[in-house]
Amino acid sequence: MKRLWPLLLLLAGLAAAWWLGATRYISWEALAENRAWLAAQVAAQPLASAGTYMALYAVAVALSLPVGVWLTLAGGFLFGAWGGAALTVLGATFGASMLFLAARYALAETLAQKAGPRLELLRRGLESGGFWYLLSLRLLPVVPFWLANLAPALVGMRFGPYFLATLLGIIPGTVVFCGIGASLGEVFASGGQPDLRVIFSPPVLLPLVGLAGLSLLGAWWRGRKASHG
Repeated sequence: MKRLWPLLLLLAGLAAAWWLGATRYISWEALAENRAWLAAQVAAQPLASAGTYMALYAVAVALSLPVGVWLTLAGGFLFGAWGGAALTVLGATFGASMLFLAARYALAETLAQKAGPRLELLRRGLESGGFWYLLSLRLLPVVPFWLANLAPALVGMRFGPYFLATLLGIIPGTVVFCGIGASLGEVFASGGQPDLRVIFSPPVLLPLVGLAGLSLLGAWWRGRKASHG
């Protein structure tokens, strides 16, 4: 039970968040309705607002709440493209680290033995070239963000490479979404909604695919050197 308490704390927080309807307060509708008040708070207390946003993002990621897109857009809207991206990257990395450490401390040995095929596939990649493989998953999220947070802990990846791969890997996508968020004033004025399909447009998607490919190449090269050694 001593080993389980960090994970139990996160599960209790997740249950409380769903019971209180937290996802209703972090949505496009909530942002559109409260945008003037939020902007006023940021203008009046910029440092406190930045800290609150970063802490909220960290908690949302640690609890695996499906609100990352709207929080990222809100960060761009309230703090600008680059300021919002910096706060989002830090908050998301800290939140992912909390989940990683809680899972590794509590359940790594037990769940790794009972892993399903999806986790087993991730295990092979993370064991052969952990940093580069996780970096490619962060750059081009082909698996859910919460799974990419948990899987490295369950296969025994070291915290340092995990933290660095997460920090670096989420920067490009975060900058794109915060850039969209920074232009939400025009969207609000027109009464529309942001077009999130821009992430799949060739000018955005192809560089992400290229970066992810280079990361996988690094993982392959490291595995090749290890096998020859």
